[in-house]
Amino acid sequence: MASLAHSLDIGMFVAACLLVMAGYPVAFTLAGTAILFAGLGLALGVFDPAFLGALPQRVFGVMTSGVLLAVPLFVFMGVMLEKSRVAELLLETMGRLFGPIRGGLGFSVTIVGALLAASTGIVGATVVTMGLLSLPTMLRWGYDPKLATGTIAAAGTLGQIIPPSIVLVVLGDVLGNAYQKAQTDQGIFAPESVSVADLFAGALIPGLTLAGLYLVYQAVVAWLRPETSPPAPEALGRVTLGEVAGALMPPVALVLCVLGSILAGIATPTEAASVGAVGTLLLAGRRQAPRLAPLFSAAWIALGAIVVLTLAFDLRIGRASRSPAEAVALAAALAAVAVVAAGILAAVLVTLSAEVLRPVMRGTGEITAMVFAIVIGATMFSLIFRGLGGEEMVTGALADLPGGTMGAVFVVMAAMFLLGFFVDFLEICYIVVPIAAPVLLKMPMPDGSPMSPVWLGVMMGVNLQTSFMHPPFGVALFYLRGVAPPEVKTSDIYRGIIPFVILQLLSLVVFWSFPGLSTWLPNRMLGR
Repeated sequence: MASLAHSLDIGMFVAACLLVMAGYPVAFTLAGTAILFAGLGLALGVFDPAFLGALPQRVFGVMTSGVLLAVPLFVFMGVMLEKSRVAELLLETMGRLFGPIRGGLGFSVTIVGALLAASTGIVGATVVTMGLLSLPTMLRWGYDPKLATGTIAAAGTLGQIIPPSIVLVVLGDVLGNAYQKAQTDQGIFAPESVSVADLFAGALIPGLTLAGLYLVYQAVVAWLRPETSPPAPEALGRVTLGEVAGALMPPVALVLCVLGSILAGIATPTEAASVGAVGTLLLAGRRQAPRLAPLFSAAWIALGAIVVLTLAFDLRIGRASRSPAEAVALAAALAAVAVVAAGILAAVLVTLSAEVLRPVMRGTGEITAMVFAIVIGATMFSLIFRGLGGEEMVTGALADLPGGTMGAVFVVMAAMFLLGFFVDFLEICYIVVPIAAPVLLKMPMPDGSPMSPVWLGVMMGVNLQTSFMHPPFGVALFYLRGVAPPEVKTSDIYRGIIPFVILQLLSLVVFWSFPGLSTWLPNRMLGR
């Protein structure tokens, strides 16, 4: 009977992949395939119907997850930065700054991609913005189309590993549950947890390292093959220090407020995402109504003051007693909240009248609905897979692999990489990770120490990033093809991303060999 159930598991997985490749909607494919094979399992007597009774609770858990609430907020940030043209100003300014250097336009694209990644983490908005603005300029000044398109696609995907990142938010939610399950299976009934904030801290250095690899590759290409990335001396005009500072301030302020508050431990990712959503709304208002710039600047300063005061003082209103300094800090924080509220009201009115807020809200709703539909479908798929004995099958298969822990990790990473050619990162997160991660997290590292969930999560995050550039279904490739000029061939885009995918795989080798790149910062934050 066990072999029959395992055959159904394998058949369910293969059927889901084939249907997705055939073009059926991912969310409904996963849910429908799961229900179909659950029915087959019931008919053959190898599936416990109690698993179906757990489906409503699983779906309700997804919809009420405080961690996943950060997803629509980060999506709002990315869409707002795109629609309000804040990202456009940054890209134009950095292009003018680095344009006169050989390979400078490529450098500017990668740097802007890293800054936008640390601000929002939305691939689509970044790739579309840079594709519309930078690609025509790079082609006009003689850049090789393969290098130009590869640079833009790779820079756009940095938002999936440099925090804050939707991939890391989803991975943190799934990996946290898997880590607790692994410890419970080992008899640890007071399990530790791994949070999204831990993954954010662990991914920061690897994400910046990957961006650095991109820059080194572009510099080497510009040196060895200067005709592929020529300078543009008089193309974009000179840029002043004030213009550079004005363009850099918005993303840097967002990074400090969002990522800084998370790493400092004063806000959860969801709380920090709400701060970032407010910040992008204020930036958009300032961009659309320069006459109200003093009000929006004051609101931004007040927002930063709230973050600093929260870090320095206990501002809980319900406290019975407080020191004079805390009372002054609370009064200052309340005054800052009033200024921020005035700025939000003005920004809402301005962006509504400029027809910016409505498309942003519509786009946020569409993307969020798509994400949660896929999450629910993948959750159903994972539950039915487990009900058919898939977890025991995977556990046995990984335990019997040669090479011990590293052999098992390698096989899971290879499977995730290959799946990235056909399915979306969300399906991989909610199908592969809940099944494989509890098994891997029970295995020791080669030195005998316990498996680090942060290291494993960062390795998976970098691996999943490659799926955005895998042909034929890479999301970044679709976005770039949609905005690229007609003279850019699809083959140029596909060939252009190959060196950058190789760099991503090389970075996986680096992070595999030096786990401290992923674990040092989280350990410092936790005082280990």
